[in-house]
Amino acid sequence: MSKGIHSLKWVLLDLIERCNDLRSFKQIHTQLLTSTLVTNDLVVPKVANFFGKHVTDIHYPCNFLKQFDWSLSSFPCNLMIFGYGAGRLPWAAILVYRWSVRNGFVPDVYTVPAVLKSCAKFSGIVEVKQFHTLAVKSGLWCDIFVQNSLVHVYSICGDTLDAGKVFDVMLVRDVVSWTGLISGYVKAGLFNDAVELFLRMDVVPNVATFVSIFGACGKLGCLKLGKRVHGLVCKYPHGKELVVSNTVIDMYMKCESVSDAKQLFDEIHEKDIVSWTSMISGLVQCQCPQESLDLFGEMLDSGFEPDGVILTSVLSACASLGLLDYGRWVHEYIDRRRIKWDVYIGTSLVDMYAKCGCIEMAQHVFNLLPSKNIRTWNAYIGGLAINGHGKEALEQFGYLVESGTRPNGVTFLAVFTACCHSGLVDEGRSYFNQMTSPPYNLSPLLEHYGCMVDLLCRAELVGEAMELIKKMPMPPDVQILGALLSASNTYGNVRLTPTMLKSLPNFKCQESGVYVLLSNLYATDKKWGEVRNVRRLMKEKGISKAPGSSIIRVDGKSHKFLVGDNSHPQNEDIHILLNILANQTYLEGHIDTLS
Repeated sequence: MSKGIHSLKWVLLDLIERCNDLRSFKQIHTQLLTSTLVTNDLVVPKVANFFGKHVTDIHYPCNFLKQFDWSLSSFPCNLMIFGYGAGRLPWAAILVYRWSVRNGFVPDVYTVPAVLKSCAKFSGIVEVKQFHTLAVKSGLWCDIFVQNSLVHVYSICGDTLDAGKVFDVMLVRDVVSWTGLISGYVKAGLFNDAVELFLRMDVVPNVATFVSIFGACGKLGCLKLGKRVHGLVCKYPHGKELVVSNTVIDMYMKCESVSDAKQLFDEIHEKDIVSWTSMISGLVQCQCPQESLDLFGEMLDSGFEPDGVILTSVLSACASLGLLDYGRWVHEYIDRRRIKWDVYIGTSLVDMYAKCGCIEMAQHVFNLLPSKNIRTWNAYIGGLAINGHGKEALEQFGYLVESGTRPNGVTFLAVFTACCHSGLVDEGRSYFNQMTSPPYNLSPLLEHYGCMVDLLCRAELVGEAMELIKKMPMPPDVQILGALLSASNTYGNVRLTPTMLKSLPNFKCQESGVYVLLSNLYATDKKWGEVRNVRRLMKEKGISKAPGSSIIRVDGKSHKFLVGDNSHPQNEDIHILLNILANQTYLEGHIDTLS
């Protein structure tokens, strides 16, 4: 190749890379033909990639293929099929293949995997079965590359049964074979099958294998097995790869083993955004919102830019702690950084504002969202409910139904909460019947029964509440028992308590509230022997009343205070200031005596 042609080749390659329309490519094509570079091994992949991304009509690409002698090499045709399969028009790869075969092309072991990859992109299970038959009839089936591709594409399309059949008849299996089926089981939610297959592996697992199996352990909440696999992966070089460490952190978080996740996170020297996401999101899921916000602060100090996933988790943490100012800062950060609003960020903002008591902003964000899913509706309706806007919540439920969105169990729970907080007894009964009737036919869970019992008890309908409890297909929980006890305390209905006391020793409740309510009820009625029995029962179960607590956030740092706790480092300064405030209040005549 002359020096001029060599230079022209690189110019044309760059032009093809930057080309994004067929008209411009035709001009480049002319140069390729006149320079004899059209069949160059570097040019053909670039052209195939261009066709796959930008050309919907396959007539021109097929005419381009006519320039090649397929009896000498299947490379150009395979590459064209692969280009369409990897691009935005995977179905066109099938059309190119069929045209090529009609014009004398003979597929080989590289053709079938390329076509199968395109089928996986649009979940074309019918086409996969056709090419499976073709591979068997043409003798290409015996190639392990073809077999592995079939296992993979069947798994991608969710047909784990046929993927397993291909796997079972393979005479030789490598790590790709095992990993393809294991990952397929995980994607299909067959986590136990994935674990069982992993334990049968007779080859060394690779990174993808471990990533899949850690995902299965996390979904199953199987901490013991997860730790065993973690110990195994540490014996291999790829055990220290960041993608593996991130997956292990995610597994520990899903198994609610925060300490193990934190230990591994601290051992990672070069963290990426996935590392931070796994920890921050995991802490929120494990009911550690304050820890997640502290870690988010560390991430910002480390120079990482948060993405939408992390910010969604941070907003959830703000909602749990009621940190409106922090949540507003996150909202401003999203707008300032021009982070694209999706339905997840929008839903998290609605939820945060609602749980922080700023229902006007929750409504504003809700109305701004161009698209809403059932989670968005649930967050808004639930927010209205907990903020005492019961009738508005029921109105929004009506709009939800009109929009064509199907309500789920969480939606009805929000509706029952709205009825409960606003004393809408008749409406609560009506929606409970609506939930269990066509077209929804939803089975109430314990939480739904708990809301209804609470609603009836608040309305002094304790008898009706007891009848509802008798119809429940499951035993009552602490919330239901607590609602009944509260009603007894309020309305003096002590007749229920002997039965409750009898059931308490077998009741799987470790919360002190229900026992304290029962104790107070007996004390009000001056049944001191019964009070002692309840206190003794609490002691036998190792239950103690949790001290009252409060949290305040100052200069970005949260301070937690417990009743009777003097361990805060600024304890003396706090008490001095409290005394000053108390004296000032006394001098202004707001209180009669100083404590």
